[in-house]
Amino acid sequence: MRYFKNFLILLWRIYFYILIALPILLMLPFLLLSICKESWYPYFFVMARIWAKVILFGMGFYPKVVFHEAPEQGKSYMFIANHTSMTDIMLMLSTIRNPFVFVGKKELVNIPLFGFFYKRTCILVDRNSSKSRGEVFKRAQSRLNQGLSICIFPEGGVPDDESVLLDEFKDGAFRLAIDHQIPILPLTFADNKKRFSYTFFSGSPGVMRVTVHRALPTSGLTQDDKKALKEQSFQIIEGELKRYQAEN
Repeated sequence: MRYFKNFLILLWRIYFYILIALPILLMLPFLLLSICKESWYPYFFVMARIWAKVILFGMGFYPKVVFHEAPEQGKSYMFIANHTSMTDIMLMLSTIRNPFVFVGKKELVNIPLFGFFYKRTCILVDRNSSKSRGEVFKRAQSRLNQGLSICIFPEGGVPDDESVLLDEFKDGAFRLAIDHQIPILPLTFADNKKRFSYTFFSGSPGVMRVTVHRALPTSGLTQDDKKALKEQSFQIIEGELKRYQAEN
């Protein structure tokens, strides 16, 4: 029985990568057109949200979102969330309507087809290069000047140990938010690890719960406040994860 279950999970996981590619192929001419100019990014973002929803619903994932504060349209934010799954990208796109740009690791450019658009629409960072980290701030400024928001998973990656509830936050998201005086909006993803973790023979369709918390203002803050802001953000997400755990 276990082997049969693993075989079904294998097919389901393969289907996930088919779902990643299929909408891209269907929308390819429009996607290519939308990346010709940076100012056309909002059109790309609309198609990215369609792509994300096709994958989530195609895999049998059903987002259930609770808003403590809905992002204001036309306002720039720093969106942050816990990071446990490849589906975090899709769930963030599905949940947030404000056009935003991901800051992410450059290794994802190696994913066929997806990597082509990822490289041209996201802000890439090589975490081993101080020069690369410096470039992130310049590109973020350019995107914010266009009225966009930024999204960072502040853990800096998915913890290798899946028993870790929430890994330590890196400074980047909070430094950027303070530098550009944009509010931080934390989100908590409760079920992504359970639904689709990096353990290959695991996961299942079902509900993906999301909490969109109240925004944390940064107006008037300086880099001296970065540590406190980071800790406050960590406690918000960690507290919500513990609450979800207690419910299960």
